Amino acid sequence: MRHKDEQWEKEIRKGPFASSPFTEDHKRKVLQQVEWMKKSEKGSKGDRSEDSSRSSRSFRPKVGNVSHKRRTRRGPLVAGMGALVIAAGLFLWIWDDGQLVKPVIEQVYPTAALQLSDGLNTNLLTDKMKRNVATTMRDDLGKQLKITKVEDLPVSGRIYVEAGSESEKEYAQIWLDATTGNLREIQMRREMQPSELEHRYLRQVPSLLQSIGSTPTLKPVSVQRYVSMKQGESEPISHTTLALENETGYGEIVWQQDKAVSITGDLSPDQVSQVALTDARKAIEALSGKANLDLVRASRSKDNELGKDTVFFSFKDKYFVQMTEGKAGLGYTVGDANHYEQDFADWEEIEAYYQELYNIQESLLRGEVEPIIKKIFKIDLQAYKLHRNPDHPGMVTFELESSKDVFQVEYREDGRIKMITRGEL
Repeated sequence: MRHKDEQWEKEIRKGPFASSPFTEDHKRKVLQQVEWMKKSEKGSKGDRSEDSSRSSRSFRPKVGNVSHKRRTRRGPLVAGMGALVIAAGLFLWIWDDGQLVKPVIEQVYPTAALQLSDGLNTNLLTDKMKRNVATTMRDDLGKQLKITKVEDLPVSGRIYVEAGSESEKEYAQIWLDATTGNLREIQMRREMQPSELEHRYLRQVPSLLQSIGSTPTLKPVSVQRYVSMKQGESEPISHTTLALENETGYGEIVWQQDKAVSITGDLSPDQVSQVALTDARKAIEALSGKANLDLVRASRSKDNELGKDTVFFSFKDKYFVQMTEGKAGLGYTVGDANHYEQDFADWEEIEAYYQELYNIQESLLRGEVEPIIKKIFKIDLQAYKLHRNPDHPGMVTFELESSKDVFQVEYREDGRIKMITRGEL
């Protein structure tokens, strides 16, 4: 009977399995289901009792006036194709790219899955409104939230729908046109388990991490989704943020709709630029006086929305260097992330402290920062003009007005430098 097995193998490799979204694991499960059906059929034709044979035959479709001989001859192919259709049907409706698909009823009648709290004035919602709300939550938020409020807003000509609770992680606000039932504005959020994230996102993760030189084996740990639609926009826009990590690294990917717009991840050791690392160590030495500090972490972030590509180095004793290349040019930051807590008895002491920061002598600041900038950037700061900002005590900018070259400097009350940033302000 080997030819029958070969026939099954040929059939099962056709149809829904011809395209890539179906994984080998899914194919294997369907093959197992078909194999079980084959064995069941063979058993029904074997040396069973008359009752067993009669019971088996009772589940077979009638074929009209076709002779018994012809029916027997067609049996393997008919039963085979029937089992294939049944198995493929189960597969297509139970699994979709590795995940459970939504029930058929929700696909055809999305309002069937709409959840309404008791006591709502549902008469305000037309069938079109209900369908728009249900479809929007299903397709954009990925989940139906229970509607807790329906309100008529006669001044604006809208119907307001609220779902979930504002104090919870799952919440939705939807405004609809009271006349047409069309969507007008939307604000929705949801925190998902990684297993709930659609496969079209998950299957992108390894290649996206590799594209920035990060390890592709980082595992998803949490998902947040935000959906918004402002007045005048025609479609809701979703942002999905996936956090990833393993024992030694971290990463994050942000999608707008289905397109990845931001990718962050720890760099593999072989992807770390030794030239950039050497430069960063020299910058840390200029800022802190500490040489050859051990590298704790190196990561890269590529933001396609903002047009920025950033490399971040973190060193022992909480010093860091960040290098950015973007549309606005190059950016460079060197800083000390140590926190020196200040104890204040009351608001008067806090205000006095801020005043002290703001009024620090320019000569003191220049004496601290000029040697550092000269070592890192090979620039003499004498020609740069100092600007203070009352809203940001503890921070000044040095600007060369002829070229618009700017350094932003953060400092402590004794004049010690906390952070220097050039460009990308």
